[in-house]
Amino acid sequence: MHKPPRKPGLLHLPTPCPQRTAVVDLLTDEAFWRDMLALTWDYHTYEGRDRVKQFLADQLPKFSPSTLKLREDLFGLQTPFEDLAWIQGYFTFDTTVGHASGIFRLVPLANGSWKGHSVYTNLEDLRGFPEKIRPSSNPEEVHGKSAEARKGEQERLDDERSVIIVGGGHSGLDAAARLKALDVNALIIERNERIGDNWRNRYATLRLHDPVWCYNMPYLPFPPNWPIFTPALKLADWLESYAHILELKVWTSTRVVSVEPGTQGGKWSVKVVRGDGRERVFEVNHVVFALGISSDTVRMPNILCRDEFKGQVLHSSQHKLATDHLGKKVVVVAHVHQPPIFVQTTLTTVLRSSTYVMSMKNGIPIFLGPTYSENGPSADFGDRLYLSFPNAIVKLLHQRVIKVIAEADKDILDGLRRVGFKLNMGEDGPGIIQLAMKKLGGYYVDDGASQKIIDGKIKLKADGHIARFTPTGLLFEDGSTLDADVVVFATGYGDAREAYLQLLPAHLHSAVQPIWGLNEEGELNSVSRELGGH
Repeated sequence: MHKPPRKPGLLHLPTPCPQRTAVVDLLTDEAFWRDMLALTWDYHTYEGRDRVKQFLADQLPKFSPSTLKLREDLFGLQTPFEDLAWIQGYFTFDTTVGHASGIFRLVPLANGSWKGHSVYTNLEDLRGFPEKIRPSSNPEEVHGKSAEARKGEQERLDDERSVIIVGGGHSGLDAAARLKALDVNALIIERNERIGDNWRNRYATLRLHDPVWCYNMPYLPFPPNWPIFTPALKLADWLESYAHILELKVWTSTRVVSVEPGTQGGKWSVKVVRGDGRERVFEVNHVVFALGISSDTVRMPNILCRDEFKGQVLHSSQHKLATDHLGKKVVVVAHVHQPPIFVQTTLTTVLRSSTYVMSMKNGIPIFLGPTYSENGPSADFGDRLYLSFPNAIVKLLHQRVIKVIAEADKDILDGLRRVGFKLNMGEDGPGIIQLAMKKLGGYYVDDGASQKIIDGKIKLKADGHIARFTPTGLLFEDGSTLDADVVVFATGYGDAREAYLQLLPAHLHSAVQPIWGLNEEGELNSVSRELGGH
């Protein structure tokens, strides 16, 4: 039996001194150190004692960590599986530039001792730049701004901005709210007529597959009676209200035409066109791209003889209402099984490749665990817990987690296999997590359609590739056919990088790294990171 170390012993971590890297003596040979901005101004994961030691030797002199404090209320033994245990601790510290936090995990060794297997450090705040989130005592501001003053502030053309945020969706609003709290003058450019239209303009029955505890927004959490899985239209109204309540600066019905190196050193020139045709060029210090998870370019396979088909061909983005296809034969062609909802139709899904499937009912609670749940920690702390695991460890843990999910979903998965549905367990077996980080596809979160396939209410064809259209439907390479009045291609969208390249000049295209996917350290390539620059 390995006895956990006493709490006071963990407070005697090395402090800044000539032996700055002595902390590696407390780590296992295969230890990880993940840093998010606290000691590197970027996201990095260092694996192995030698790499960690070099990282500390390079960075600690620059940041001089000090005033290390252990949060004893957040210290304890955790056993996610019967044969797996670690001691988790949370600490805070200061650096020359800011205030930071960290999470460490100790694992038992064969000799009865405990050593660190992972350390996570995260920048919380910058010195001298506290968030201004308390009510102002300024007599001119204590009553808030009038509607007229608010409108004037929004429309002012001669006001120079420090940051342009391209896109007014969830992430763009998050960024604007945080920057406003730091007294940074930021303007959101949103091409749609209203904030939230990116959710309103989708099919009517759309709702989120992530529970409400995953996506609370800064300073204004969802009310306690908010639905666990939010309907898209409800989320759209929330996003619009959020922008109004926090008085974020937004230009709607406005397109960003180009983003180029500016005429002033170190700045960016952003050209925008408003709905009435007015143009404006901003010279700003920073541009935040909040363009969504993919480009707008729809992926449509080039299938022969499309002109011969007498029916209707749609991309899933064009589907709005099931009643548009009442009484018709509908074929959904999908890379993975994610058909739009159709009622009172003859629906067949053509599955082009194998898919990882887990249910909303069983899979989501197990996948997210107690971190994102009704009785879990705050979203802020939950995010830190989640990010404190290097992605290499996340992969190993999820190779076990999905086995638990598969057992809970056994009836559905067995039923799908019986009718010929091709399943997989994700790349190297970690299920949805690696598929999401690497390519944002190849999985299906089931909300009832799988049972309809098992029961034959949705027909399945997964035994051949499409050869061409016919006047009445589709011909497959094996000679079989499918009759159809409507063919819907649920084949996704283009690479997210395409949306950036459309705005940036050609000489910067090579500097734009892939948005999704993991780099050699196991970090996401460009999500929430710099894309490149001058």
